[in-house]
Amino acid sequence: MTAALASPPEGAACIDSRFTVPSIKCAGCIGKIERGLGELPGVAVTRVNFSAKRVAVSHSPDLTDAAIIEALLHLGFEAQPMAENPLAQDDAETKKLLRALAVAGFAMMNIMLLSVAVWSGADGITKELFHWLSAVIALPAVAYAGRPFFASAWMALRYRRTNMDVPISLGVLLATGMSVYEVLTGGEHAYFDGAVMLLFFLLAGRVLDAMMRDRARSGIASLLGRMGRGAQVAYPDGETKWVAAESLAPGMEMQVAAGESLAADGVILSGQSQFDRSMLTGESAPEAAGKGDTVHAGTINLVAPVVVRVTAAAQDTAIADIARLMDEAGQSRSRYVRIADRAARLYAPAVHSLAALTFVGWMLAGAGVHQSLLIAIAVLIITCPCALGLAVPAAQVVAAGALMKRGLLIKDGSALERLSEATEALFDKTGTLTLGEPRPATLEMFEGDDAAIALALAQASRHPLSRGLAAALRAEGTNPANLTDIAETPGEGVRAVFDGEPVALLRPETAVDTIAVAFHRGTRKSIIPFSDPWREDAGEAIAALARQGIDSAILSGDTSDAVRQAGDRFGIAATSGMSPADKLAILNEHRARGGRVLMVGDGLNDGPALAAAHVSIAPGTASDVSQQAADAVFVGESLMPVVLAIRVARRTMAVVRQNFAFAVVYNLFAVPIAILGHVTPMVAAIAMSMSSLIVVGNSLRLAGAARRTA
Repeated sequence: MTAALASPPEGAACIDSRFTVPSIKCAGCIGKIERGLGELPGVAVTRVNFSAKRVAVSHSPDLTDAAIIEALLHLGFEAQPMAENPLAQDDAETKKLLRALAVAGFAMMNIMLLSVAVWSGADGITKELFHWLSAVIALPAVAYAGRPFFASAWMALRYRRTNMDVPISLGVLLATGMSVYEVLTGGEHAYFDGAVMLLFFLLAGRVLDAMMRDRARSGIASLLGRMGRGAQVAYPDGETKWVAAESLAPGMEMQVAAGESLAADGVILSGQSQFDRSMLTGESAPEAAGKGDTVHAGTINLVAPVVVRVTAAAQDTAIADIARLMDEAGQSRSRYVRIADRAARLYAPAVHSLAALTFVGWMLAGAGVHQSLLIAIAVLIITCPCALGLAVPAAQVVAAGALMKRGLLIKDGSALERLSEATEALFDKTGTLTLGEPRPATLEMFEGDDAAIALALAQASRHPLSRGLAAALRAEGTNPANLTDIAETPGEGVRAVFDGEPVALLRPETAVDTIAVAFHRGTRKSIIPFSDPWREDAGEAIAALARQGIDSAILSGDTSDAVRQAGDRFGIAATSGMSPADKLAILNEHRARGGRVLMVGDGLNDGPALAAAHVSIAPGTASDVSQQAADAVFVGESLMPVVLAIRVARRTMAVVRQNFAFAVVYNLFAVPIAILGHVTPMVAAIAMSMSSLIVVGNSLRLAGAARRTA
């Protein structure tokens, strides 16, 4: 049973620490770390990221990183504090495993060639020579290729603990030691081929697992790679200097040439261009931006040079925030993980006891020490629970990586399990079913150069309606006019002069039926109506959810007329005037009657509902509160990622169940066969390793699930 987490004193502020723990191998490791650190005084929350092999600890300031690292050592795990850039992808472990795999593969092939000669009838001095040659090849290969297992096992035993690498190491060392004994005594058989083959297949499974995790995390590296490496910065004294991205700071002015990728978030001070924002929106069409518009790191300036004042740099940029969301898509405390956790905890004592009983049983049956030990070694090898340990995280990591490529970032692996269970979907309206970006309903009121004047006025204001008007005019190919005496009055609007004539964008003096601004030019006035456009595929997404057996409804704080129109448009129930407390009450009602609600919302008032729902999704344009509360975030203007998430989640849980079933069936058949003495150490090595490869391979099928279910 998981130990309760020890919380800091009430009111005490927590700090977050992150550690790299390369020896995390399975669900058992996850449970051991979370339980062990949870017992430390001052620890509030411990979260293990299986895919990244990292541990995040929220704790009181009195608990030092050194104390946490020492606690991890006592749990059998070496740890190091995270580097300054926690999102950088480190493939050192994969390279180390690949080198070990290459050594084991080379040794296995050569020993197998020598073994073929022995199996073919080589006898006498020739057989002894081949056995000695096998020993010369195998001993250094086992010492090098077995290091990942031996080091992990030794670390666990050093602190009087066990893990799955203990029986693996014991099996390899016993098989190797038995073979050395056979060579020294001129015995009939040696099992160097079995020991090295065991290592080869074990390493193959771990390399594939590491590469799978690297591939799932490669989206993060690719995302961060879109950021510019640096920028030309103009200083007040007129000097221009190249500054690396990590050294940029808010307030600096970047000179971004055409074709360059932005190295930081900022606001355009001068110039106008078009930008490739596909990494943020998923849309390939370039978007225009000019003075006063916000641009983000990773976007590419396509047309003309601009000067940008930095507002956020390095790990504070929007692109780094998105990468952090994906970095959290690792392991969680889902129901399936708890099952694997309990099974892995029982593994080491159960397998050691089973192997010991097998040895004793065969000794009592008169098999002798040699034969009894070989059978016990085979039992140790064949019962490795790698397949069980990989059943959940392998599927979750691959599915999360596949969904990320389709524009949906899963923050929590257990969200996939909860998404698969969703029975109802509740949508906010503004910013969820709509884009949350007011846009002009029409531009037909502009005559001559009115549009150019209006664009110049709109660019000078940060009001949401001004931004919407500016975006619409730039999309029409309009260029701003040259204005003078530009001045903005908060709550009223922006005024200027064009060729001696006063011009302005102001709040309408009289009430109108819709959101609008008034364009003034001299004595002439035009009303510009605005609307919040629907997501184009919102109706299609709701219909697709219905086909999956998920009923949808709208919960909105908007006025009754607007919400009723939304309900009529999509043919679903709609409730207006909902406060955060009202939304929570509705969620509790659904939960009380057995519903598992998927909440989709974006506003600050949706935060409590997103956190309380069975599972929740927020758009990438949502408030920070909503994105933090949600289990997943989708980017772009399409609502179909919500549908895709449920389809892939259901497919993922089916794969998890398949993985569990295979792991159980494998052990039900393999263990009795090994106990009965029908399996040699070499065959046991092949069988165990193939079971892990099959589980990983089955999980990799999810990489294409997002494409097939789109």
